Amino acid sequence: MNTDDILAEFEAAGSERLRAQNARHGVDQPQFGVKMGDIRAMAKRIKKNHPLAIDLWSSGYFEGQMLALLILNPCELTVEDMDGMVQSIRSPQVADWFGTNVSKKHPEKERARQMWMVSDHSWALRAGWSLTAERIAKDADGLNLEALLERIATEMPTASPQVQWMMNTTLAFIGIHDAALREQAVTLGERMGIYRDYPTPKGCTSPFAPIWIAEMVRRQAV
Repeated sequence: MNTDDILAEFEAAGSERLRAQNARHGVDQPQFGVKMGDIRAMAKRIKKNHPLAIDLWSSGYFEGQMLALLILNPCELTVEDMDGMVQSIRSPQVADWFGTNVSKKHPEKERARQMWMVSDHSWALRAGWSLTAERIAKDADGLNLEALLERIATEMPTASPQVQWMMNTTLAFIGIHDAALREQAVTLGERMGIYRDYPTPKGCTSPFAPIWIAEMVRRQAV
């Protein structure tokens, strides 16, 4: 299969209902309205195909980029390649899959993290905070968590929505994984109040950092 074949298949499978739903969830690029299950099924058919993935990414289509992230090989990308990709992201779902399938699997992700944490591009900055949150959860050795809390206090209230979400994740992870800074993280979350009234489905944990921290700490103690 080539890119034209795949996009034609996506066009045939798309629906107006899903296009509208995707738009409500932040998809801000050309799209067909294809189910995520269909994209995953196509990835299984194609398997890994890095050149095709790069071509699909360049198409700019939402589904093309989502499929690309499932079939590319992160190790064939330079940090500069990843930076170019992240700066072309237009939708939070693509950003999430980019993190899961590309940046978090890259052998030079720490260099990318450091570069993105000082970027003035919102999607690159979001990727930097995503990798920072991952480091806190897995191994925070070498990170200045107090400095991160100070930066969150200064920048998070006025950050763009996509960056704010990952800064909030970092705040919560500091509170969850560092007992010495837990009270400080909770106090900061309470003071800012960001996501305090976020609509949360029954049975799910609120993204409001103080609630999120308390619930995860409770689970760890069980």
